[in-house]
Amino acid sequence: MSAYGYYWKKRRYGGIFESELLKVKERESFSQDQWNDYQTIEFKKLVLHAFDTVPFYKNKYSNHGLTRDDLKKIDLDSLHRIPALEKDELRQFGKTSLISSRREKGGVYFSSSGSTGTPTHILYSKKMHQRYTAASESRSRNWARITRHDSRGMIGGRRVVPEGTSKGPYFRYNWSERQVYFSAYHISADTASDYAEAIRKYKLDYMTGYAMSNYFLAQFFDDNNIKVPQLKAVITSSEKLTPAMRKLFKKVYGCKTYDGYSGVEACGMISENEYGQLLISPDVGIMEIIKEDGSFCTPGETGEIVSTGLLNYDQPLIRYRIGDYVKLAKNQHTLCGRNMPVIEEISGRVEDTVIGPDGRKMVRFHGIFIDIPNLINSQVIQKDYDKYVINLVISEDYEKSKFEKVINGRMTSQLGEVSVKFRYLKNLVHGKNGKYKAVISEVSK
Repeated sequence: MSAYGYYWKKRRYGGIFESELLKVKERESFSQDQWNDYQTIEFKKLVLHAFDTVPFYKNKYSNHGLTRDDLKKIDLDSLHRIPALEKDELRQFGKTSLISSRREKGGVYFSSSGSTGTPTHILYSKKMHQRYTAASESRSRNWARITRHDSRGMIGGRRVVPEGTSKGPYFRYNWSERQVYFSAYHISADTASDYAEAIRKYKLDYMTGYAMSNYFLAQFFDDNNIKVPQLKAVITSSEKLTPAMRKLFKKVYGCKTYDGYSGVEACGMISENEYGQLLISPDVGIMEIIKEDGSFCTPGETGEIVSTGLLNYDQPLIRYRIGDYVKLAKNQHTLCGRNMPVIEEISGRVEDTVIGPDGRKMVRFHGIFIDIPNLINSQVIQKDYDKYVINLVISEDYEKSKFEKVINGRMTSQLGEVSVKFRYLKNLVHGKNGKYKAVISEVSK
């Protein structure tokens, strides 16, 4: 764990990280006109690079009737002229025709969680990784009054504890980064004291990671009167942060919680400033907030994020429909003085809570569907504490018997002994906002 942590630390914080961090901080004083000029220049550089070196975009834009000269004239008000990149296109061409013929060194693919179907694979060069990490350091950690040097507890998707029936400890220590990585899959009343012991032993400064998993843990601490040291901050991600969560984190950890939005695609970032306002980082990505009719949202309206990442030239994501929604704040005045768009609410993923036979709680099924070819979409439904139905949308080449066995094994590894049935559908049922729940529990709480 520590050896990998050392490699991970050097990859993200070496090279150009320090110089990029200075640039990120300098841009925080930009005026609105400076931001408009910056985004316009950066977008034109990116889209012309994509047209010249990325076969997917050359074909897509040409078929759409766009020439290189047309792209030279595109400004921020006419982005709608460029066709959007769909998630299925990224899944299909992400490692082939969506890759530039002119790439930076040290490229590595990172995959999305795969919690709702075939994951996407995103190519990070070393420099791109360092540019993105610099933005995260300044806009997430520093705004929360902490730094990369503070010790942290992380609850995320990595399987640091191998089996659902493991007896603990339910964490691993990364000496290189002063990080305790907690299991998201073993949080229960019976295991909470083990998590608390790690927080005390390694003198953690802040907690971060999945919002719901952090909430479950804090809930078990509170319910069982388990005392933990005061922290500097809680920084959440991946799921919707609610006022009830903020209140509980304040009670248990004695600190403020900071919300945020990003993702492995690295094509947009929203982070909470010192005054509790959620701000878009315009230098990470151009985030269009679009209504159903394709027009731009005005302050006070909710829309879909269509995002163009400005950091990744090796695998450009241009007008990418990531499938998330946000609400623009009516009042766009920032209390911190930074000229960045203000978001009132990140709709985020709201899933049901699954409770296992032993009382453990979770909402995320990270890794269950990773590396399952020809799987389009999926949905996990809990029928009873130990009974599940998995709805799958697949293509013709999907090998049912082979991958049912794989998914079944992963469910057991994550939850312990459970029964799993598979249903194959043409489409999953979507809600009014066009999204569907990836996790549904029919067990009464």
